[in-house]
Amino acid sequence: MTIVFQNKIIYMPYMPPFARSETMEDYAKLCRPVEWQETSIRSLDGTKIALCAGEIHYGNIQEAPEEHRQKRTVIIYFQGNGGSVPLRLQMLSKILKALRQTSEPNMRFTLVAPSYRGFWKSRGRASQKGIERDAKATLQWVHETYGRENCDLKIVLWGQSLGAGVATNLAAWHFKSKQPAHDSTNRPEIAGILLETPFIGIKDMLLALYPQKWLPYRYLWPFLRNFWDSDQALREFAASKETTDVPIQIITAGDDEVVPASQGEHLHSLCQDLELDVRRKDIVHALHNEVPDRIAGRDSIVSFIKEVGHR
Repeated sequence: MTIVFQNKIIYMPYMPPFARSETMEDYAKLCRPVEWQETSIRSLDGTKIALCAGEIHYGNIQEAPEEHRQKRTVIIYFQGNGGSVPLRLQMLSKILKALRQTSEPNMRFTLVAPSYRGFWKSRGRASQKGIERDAKATLQWVHETYGRENCDLKIVLWGQSLGAGVATNLAAWHFKSKQPAHDSTNRPEIAGILLETPFIGIKDMLLALYPQKWLPYRYLWPFLRNFWDSDQALREFAASKETTDVPIQIITAGDDEVVPASQGEHLHSLCQDLELDVRRKDIVHALHNEVPDRIAGRDSIVSFIKEVGHR
């Protein structure tokens, strides 16, 4: 049962109940002054996926000097394995509001949250190969939508839990792609990676959750169809000479009831060994899904995004 229905166990768009029937309008008042727009795009295989894009309107930016109108940071948020995007809009809006309140007037921040296939209003069924296609399509959509000639566009990948695996795999694919390094016009710039409560991979989580040798779970990993191996992805990411100055922020939850603390520690040590620009922040007493709701967690997220935007 564990092998056959692993996609149902790993991906839970049906939790909490009615998650797929939620709408952005249900949370609009809680998100103000952030305004969210819903749109749909085609994944690389043609699957129709939904995404939400939000920002605070900056008034008449035409009155600002030319250089003030060209600095934009777009954060692509990859959610965990349960629930929907609308459920997270209030939390994401708090991040945008904090960015606006603490940044210079010439900085613009936009947050894009794609809905994996099989989640919320997106078509298809969730799988690693499918979600990887969705992530690549979202990155390209952000580049085409917000990037323009003479625009200083910075893209930050922010992944939470399972989404951290999506973010690392997307970054690894992006930097090892066959596109020439100098072809910046057709290639988005990933300027920073934020990993919130990340785990090493599905195999390591399986061993961590069921360490007893007499249980069968530790012997089932060869049958996995989903790996989300951040360890391997970071190694591939580091193999590119372009990634040495791409900052990585790892944020762990002090009382994480899902991901063992050793997982985040391992990824931090791995990045250090690979000589990547990495830093780690542990949010004391925070549970797995509480990091952005804690002041220290929110400050860590906001300060990292601002750092990337100012580079």
